[in-house]
Amino acid sequence: MPNTLAQRIASCTACHGEHGEGSPGTGFFPRLAGKPAEYLARQLRYFQLGLRRYGPMEYTVRPLTDTYMHEIASYFAQQEVPYSPSPTPKVSAALLARGQALTEHGDPERKIPPCQACHGSQLTGVQPSTPGLVGLPYDYVSSQLGSWRTGTRAAAAPDCMATVANRLTPEDITAVSAFLATRQLPADMHAQPPGSVTPPLQCGVLGNAPPAEAPVKGDGA
Repeated sequence: MPNTLAQRIASCTACHGEHGEGSPGTGFFPRLAGKPAEYLARQLRYFQLGLRRYGPMEYTVRPLTDTYMHEIASYFAQQEVPYSPSPTPKVSAALLARGQALTEHGDPERKIPPCQACHGSQLTGVQPSTPGLVGLPYDYVSSQLGSWRTGTRAAAAPDCMATVANRLTPEDITAVSAFLATRQLPADMHAQPPGSVTPPLQCGVLGNAPPAEAPVKGDGA
């Protein structure tokens, strides 16, 4: 068996495509190509740690080293392949409008920030660790938001995505997922440069969480 990266990542490309283009026809397996390498490597690690739960992925990453996971992540981050449309649900114009409003403006009364506030003005992601949302299948987006609500997906504390997802109603999730799946792709799909957005919430993965309090003498720490 040839010892090449292409051979070694065959278990990845079987579902996510030869170059990480995803599998639009299924409506589920997400695109990996072009996503920030740090984000991709972290997700592989989360599957190892049980912070993300999906049997095939947990099995695949179990024996991988950190070095190898970063090698895989770097490969897919560097891939540039065309986007293909994914199946979209039949939803009303009113629900799509609701999804657009949440994506672009959020819902201040319910303390829901817009998706664009963290994922970039064109929703193409932000380097080094925030993924793009445009071009993702409806089924994938809705399932991941649901996973944050049920605790089967998590991230470093404070988990800002879990906070947002739990402020969304099931109808909101349908609306946002449908709008993102049908949104026209921007001309430039590259992630925005580091520091180009100021996240409205404290997120452990972005390193903007407040420092942990120093242990108090005598508290058993």
